[in-house]
Amino acid sequence: MGKINMGRVLLGGLVAGIVSDILGFLIDGWLLAPRWTDGMQALGKPAALTTHQIIGFNGLGIICGIALIWLYAAIRPRFGAGAKTAVLTGLFFWFVTVLLPNASFMYITHLFSKHLTLYTTLGGVVELVAAALAGAALYKES
Repeated sequence: MGKINMGRVLLGGLVAGIVSDILGFLIDGWLLAPRWTDGMQALGKPAALTTHQIIGFNGLGIICGIALIWLYAAIRPRFGAGAKTAVLTGLFFWFVTVLLPNASFMYITHLFSKHLTLYTTLGGVVELVAAALAGAALYKES
């Protein structure tokens, strides 16, 4: 087992984060926007995000992209390099960072509608698998 190439983790993670942020905007910020507006208004919160919130979400997307590619690099020696390992990494990351929180905080507590919870959770799997594939394509050990 070789050492993790942190330069490539950062490069791949940046790309993964950008891919995730773009897909997140398309899914949650455009496709699901009316449902998010309804959900936020039901909570008595403003429907539109502030500039600081948008920056915060995008920053978290970059950090998650880096963590995602670090995870890919860490499991790569065991599962092998390539798309299959990237997809498995994206699915595991989605399970921990999207499915479990959405199931507990959004679904069980009825914080948002069942449909919004389902659609944003399924959107998350698309975001993270695509991000993992994009970032992993740039990762090299040496």
